[in-house]
Amino acid sequence: MPLPLLTILALVPLLGALVLFVVKGPAGRLIGYGVALTTAVLGVLAVVLQAQGVPLAEEIAWIPQIGAHYALDLDGMGAILVLMTVILVPVVLLAEWHVGDAPEARWGTSTFFALALMMQSFALFVFMASDILLFYVAFEATLIPTYFLIGGFGGPRRGAAAMKFLLYSLAGGLVMLVAVAGVYAVTAEAGSPSFLINDLVGAEMSTDMGRWLFLGFFIAFAVKAPMAGLHTWLPDTAEQATPGTSTLLVGVLDKIGTFGMLKICLTAFPEATQWATPVILVWAIVSVLYGAFMAFGATDLLRLVSYTSISHFGFMVFGIFALTTPSISGSIFYMLNHGLSTAALFLVVGFMIRRRGSQHIDAFGGVQKVAPVLTGVLLMSGLSALALPGMGSFVSEFLVMAGAWQRYPIHTAVITLGMVLAAVYVLRMYKTTMTGPVTDQVATHVTHDLSIREKAVVAPLLILLIVFGFVPRPVLAMADETATQTMAVVGVEDPAPQVKEGNR
Repeated sequence: MPLPLLTILALVPLLGALVLFVVKGPAGRLIGYGVALTTAVLGVLAVVLQAQGVPLAEEIAWIPQIGAHYALDLDGMGAILVLMTVILVPVVLLAEWHVGDAPEARWGTSTFFALALMMQSFALFVFMASDILLFYVAFEATLIPTYFLIGGFGGPRRGAAAMKFLLYSLAGGLVMLVAVAGVYAVTAEAGSPSFLINDLVGAEMSTDMGRWLFLGFFIAFAVKAPMAGLHTWLPDTAEQATPGTSTLLVGVLDKIGTFGMLKICLTAFPEATQWATPVILVWAIVSVLYGAFMAFGATDLLRLVSYTSISHFGFMVFGIFALTTPSISGSIFYMLNHGLSTAALFLVVGFMIRRRGSQHIDAFGGVQKVAPVLTGVLLMSGLSALALPGMGSFVSEFLVMAGAWQRYPIHTAVITLGMVLAAVYVLRMYKTTMTGPVTDQVATHVTHDLSIREKAVVAPLLILLIVFGFVPRPVLAMADETATQTMAVVGVEDPAPQVKEGNR
């Protein structure tokens, strides 16, 4: 490439954010949205070029004394997550067009846009980094705009939620920092210090060292993912943050957890991966079922959506560590579909809350009679969350289950309970809020259906979910590329089909 396209892609939203810290008001919103659309165009261009085999990699010495490089590249999984990121940010900005007008907001809408673009920039660096130190720096940098997005906009306890998010994330980051230092020690001992992920593939290290480094990275990613036991920051944050902030947090940043498991844990530490797999699979099942049961009992709409995400992340982790090509491909595809599905749920729930003035499920009732379009959008978003056939989420969930069944049929049978519970908690929430007679509170507060702007927010998300449900092949081709490479590095093969003697 004559131009460093990947660097330009990641820097455009960061430069736009700096402009928005100066330019305020309507002009700032328009500039911010223009930057988000420009980034989307660049992101789609990069993904198309990657799919066509055009070399996009960039690599220059960054800190040669320790073997650190400014290295960016785009593999199949990275391309999918870049695509998801550049789609979700303009959607969120459009949804939060008036977020700064709320009386409880500390700053104006332009500042929200600036922080969202800054978060996008650092997330893009994470998804494209091929040097572990660069990955770590960008990983930690995402915390800065996210903290201010949570603490500056949202509910009355947003400050406490922002601090809890920060403490959990910093704790995970500190554990990762120790592992990053361990990477330097291992490569330096071999005679050539390096943080390049490719240089770690096949690097000589003791079994114990490989397992300790694996655990350091995995714990940080399990906090980000988030897995049961390390998840408690998420429901509190989702309850207090704006729906747009929660969308970026769960839809984009939390994918860094599952992305890192595949990109670093499995690739750099194959022996440790196989060693830890039995425990991680059980942990993933616990996450799926715990998140589903908590969603079933939730009384707050935003907490319910956050618990569904904990359950869905459990599915992704389960697919990754089932160690089959279909399950890994399904997990990568799941990251994309979950980002779109959760965005639709968070944003339409946000539209409901702004009309009603309450987040409690029981505060609604009979909304379908006064806002039929909103009702239909909530139903479609909920159906995507429970993986209805014909939507992209079904394809990804089916691939995870089918692939995992080849190696772990008992585990897979247990985890299917999470799919059943998903249908229960989604339909229960829909029935309580949308059906039945119109309550007096709904009749008073829900006086209009979705506006043109709100329809423009959710329409692309639902359209893409349906398109990926019927035409998943282009995206799955990119996911298969990463899955095949990962399986080869880990050194496992897909189980051979079991054919009974009488069926030959």
